[in-house]
Amino acid sequence: MSLSSEQATNGRPDADLKDRYRRVRQQSLYLCESLQTEDFVAQSMPDVSPTKWHLAHTSWFFENFLLVPHLSGYRQFDERFDYLFNSYYYTVGQMHLRSQRGLLTRPTVAEVRAYREHVDAQMDRLLDGAAGTRLDHLLTLGLNHEQQHQELMLTDIKHVLSVNPLQPAYRDDLATPAGVAGPLDWHGFPEGVHEIGTGGDSGFCFDNETPRHRIFLRPFALASRPVTNAEYREFIEDGGYRDVAGWLSDGWAWIRREQIDRPLYWSADLESEFTLGGFRAIDPHAPVSHLSFYEADAYARRAGHRLPTEAEWEIAAAGQEVGGNLADTELLHPAPAASDSGLRQMYGDVWEWTASPYASYPGFQPLAGSLGEYNCKFMCNQMVLRGGSCATPADHIRATYRNFFYPESRWQFSGLRLAKDA
Repeated sequence: MSLSSEQATNGRPDADLKDRYRRVRQQSLYLCESLQTEDFVAQSMPDVSPTKWHLAHTSWFFENFLLVPHLSGYRQFDERFDYLFNSYYYTVGQMHLRSQRGLLTRPTVAEVRAYREHVDAQMDRLLDGAAGTRLDHLLTLGLNHEQQHQELMLTDIKHVLSVNPLQPAYRDDLATPAGVAGPLDWHGFPEGVHEIGTGGDSGFCFDNETPRHRIFLRPFALASRPVTNAEYREFIEDGGYRDVAGWLSDGWAWIRREQIDRPLYWSADLESEFTLGGFRAIDPHAPVSHLSFYEADAYARRAGHRLPTEAEWEIAAAGQEVGGNLADTELLHPAPAASDSGLRQMYGDVWEWTASPYASYPGFQPLAGSLGEYNCKFMCNQMVLRGGSCATPADHIRATYRNFFYPESRWQFSGLRLAKDA
């Protein structure tokens, strides 16, 4: 959605933006409808945050960055929440240790819901009376921030439920579509100077997607689809986790130290996997998911190919409409491709690891003030993923979107697509 001045009518935020605020906020609560109260509090590892914390933190974002500075006479719901639900904004203040969020039995889930209701009521006041494109920008940023946390809510609760010996399903009504992956073909792209990133008039984007800039690429080819479960199972059975050849040094040390020998959530016999719908037989035609960068890179090398750079991925995806198995389908799990021609599943199903380190683009300028901490402080030791997943909202993803995680991370729906020099 554009952040231009045309969004404001008679000095007030655009009505569509106000409606989107309500829809996005309601979606977070919708994702919680199948949870029991106890599910909201658990934290299964440091990377995972309790669902209750996500609901509170996204409300804190609107309170801290919109209500406090822009709504005259606003009184905070609870000043102590500044410490409990700040994530990493050190210029705002100190915060509760991330790895101990699961210890926050108080405030209760009911109190967090009351906090959300308070913030939403005050946001209605603000949106009815405030003016200016700066407010539109902050509101749109806050909504995209909440959508990021909606995806994290799904991937985090999946991990929480997976470590429960009962291994309960998040939802027992999720469909399991059948399909055939089809042969893996190659799509070539010519050598030349290309442009990637987002320009100032292209609608909403995060600051790390800017500025649009030129880059020279040698001729390359991208695989027509992501690597499937069946193909990755062959990699395992062929000794891929036992042969040091092809593994990056850090990756080999990691799988040895952590005793990794298969994707996260796969059973030891390689026949079933834990999903948000409970345990299911592994669909051989669906994209493999929950891989670390190290695993994706090792598979690509063993196959005689490589991972694409993020620039190659973006150039290939630029002409495609956003669509596919995203969160809006409510499958909440990677599925076989719906077609057998062209570049398939560029959006949805799995985030695709690239070979690109997460770093700033030439000429990058972070957002001013505390919001400058949103992205740029993480531009070190992480890798870029592209394309969204089955847990990504459809109106949140685009060709220029840059996701990033540490190379050992794999609790997200992360997979891979092969690339090669042409």
